[in-house]
Amino acid sequence: MERASHSSNSFLDATVLLERISAGDGNAVQNLLPIVYDELRARAGGYFRHQPADHTLQPTALVHEVYVKLVRSQGMTWKNRAHFCAVAATAMRQILTDHARRKASAKRAEGDRAEAATLLTTPSTDSAVDLLDLDDAMTKLAELDSRQARIVELRFFGGLTMEEVADVLSVSLSTVEKEWRRIRAWLSHELTPGER
Repeated sequence: MERASHSSNSFLDATVLLERISAGDGNAVQNLLPIVYDELRARAGGYFRHQPADHTLQPTALVHEVYVKLVRSQGMTWKNRAHFCAVAATAMRQILTDHARRKASAKRAEGDRAEAATLLTTPSTDSAVDLLDLDDAMTKLAELDSRQARIVELRFFGGLTMEEVADVLSVSLSTVEKEWRRIRAWLSHELTPGER
């Protein structure tokens, strides 16, 4: 029980600091990292579960890159911790995708055969998908339904629970659960070789 209370206090502290950062308090930036670091590190660690140990981008570097990108965002107003994590999900997606595209491009330039640039663990199972294939599918999905694409981003890159996704999107939990079932079926079709 004490642990849950500590976690809830951390989330409250993060929300207060995010509000102070939004108001222009530069000192709050230094106090935020220790509070959100563990959570961002755990989420980043999930991305590297299927990567070789010598992967050129490491979880710690990803967290620092995301954190710097977020706190330097001009005019960003943080509503709460869930909103911060949602924006962090977008930043992680951009950084990971850019890294994977550079890696794939370098392999092509060296004449190496094409292979999965980066594998990303799925939120519902322990299987993995290729990050670039997922990003392409998400771009396609965004053209069909932008909210569904955002759900994928929040689940895959933000590591948000269904409840947190519902909160960020201001929709009911049942709506997110229903759409997630549809999204999973659609993604399964899109990400299966020969099905597209």
